[in-house]
Amino acid sequence: MNVSSWCIRNPIPALMLFVLLSFGGLLSFQSMKVQNMPDLDLPTVTVTASLPGASPSQLESEVARKIENAIATLQGLKHITTKVQDGSVIITAEFRLEKPVQEAVDDIRSAVSKVRSDLPADLRDPVVTKLDLAGSPILAFTVASAQRDDEALSWFVEDTIAKKLLSVRGVGQVSRVGGASREVAIALDPVKLQSLGATAADISRQLRAIQRESAGGRTNLSSGEQPVRTLANVASVEEMRPLQLSLADGRSFRLDQVATIDDTVAEPRSLALLNGKPVVGFEVTRSRGASDVEVGAGVQKALAELRLANPDIEFTEAFNFVTPVQEEFHGSMTMLYEGALLAILVVWLFLKDWRATFISSVALPLSIIPAFLGMDYLGFSLNGITLLALSLVVGIWWMMLSSKWKTSCATCVWAKHLIRRPCRRPMKSAWRWSLPRSHWLRYFCPRPS
Repeated sequence: MNVSSWCIRNPIPALMLFVLLSFGGLLSFQSMKVQNMPDLDLPTVTVTASLPGASPSQLESEVARKIENAIATLQGLKHITTKVQDGSVIITAEFRLEKPVQEAVDDIRSAVSKVRSDLPADLRDPVVTKLDLAGSPILAFTVASAQRDDEALSWFVEDTIAKKLLSVRGVGQVSRVGGASREVAIALDPVKLQSLGATAADISRQLRAIQRESAGGRTNLSSGEQPVRTLANVASVEEMRPLQLSLADGRSFRLDQVATIDDTVAEPRSLALLNGKPVVGFEVTRSRGASDVEVGAGVQKALAELRLANPDIEFTEAFNFVTPVQEEFHGSMTMLYEGALLAILVVWLFLKDWRATFISSVALPLSIIPAFLGMDYLGFSLNGITLLALSLVVGIWWMMLSSKWKTSCATCVWAKHLIRRPCRRPMKSAWRWSLPRSHWLRYFCPRPS
């Protein structure tokens, strides 16, 4: 049976079906995430190996080549890119698109573990990660205060701001940019060390043994057990200066007798500039599957609360990739509405039929809105690619619908003209021209008579 004919004879079930689909599509549209680009899973895996203090030539011969040779035998491998710099090696393996991402990660991890025993013993365990296109920052801010220095601002970013923003739904990472980290510098006097017969390695080993916090087992207290912890950390530089260190021959000395101890900041490894001036800033990265617009609104709300709690801190926006995404989304939706209205106007101007125009205007939302239900079910988001595809499909849909209506109406006019003409042909073919008018309309016109 023809589905269209059955729906024309029984309009109630078809009407209820489209009402339910439209209602589900509206709910799905409200729940879909607005992003700049979709979250893609590309079979690209990165291996990072670190050996502090090693030269690039040493890392190339002892680390990079061995890992490359182990990876080169994997199935589906397309390209291998290696970056060697002081103290670290970054190897990127690109597989063919038909390779599953998790399978590529497991193959790389297995290949690296096979050659781990051939790598230098001091090499840190290689880290295997997959390419994450959603890991780019979407917001960046700088902080400034007339009452705090760079070290205090850096600690404020890492302790207060990071904890506050990570509680916002959709925020995946908050990383500090620029600034300085606190460091306790111990400058040893080589002359005094030589006079005592000690070395810098001996001092470092004893300090590492003293600065320790570990579990100490458990003890029985009356009718219960109590865990025991070993706390050997010093709280300040003043507590570190009088530490007693011992030598192999039994002699002991104070740490401040052979070294100068200062509470200072570490040597900066990164620099953040805003309008040519050094600043302390932080970047916000959304988690996978989160909406750029929702994350941006949540971050702005959290920063407003931090401004009220810390009036001496001044927040300055460095860059914002959320606003362009929001403007692009609203612009795409506005163009979609305008295109639909113009298409309805064009249909009316060409057909001069209010009935055809009304059917076309009703068919457009009934075709688009249920599509959001399927998009949400399949995990799509509202981004530049999906909105562009939706606009193209709407244009093609309108072109096909207009062509169909113009052809149908022209055929109906021709059929009416033939019906009104008297039958002057021989009797053998007269039945072709003498059909009742209702049959002609049903045959040539898609609308019911």
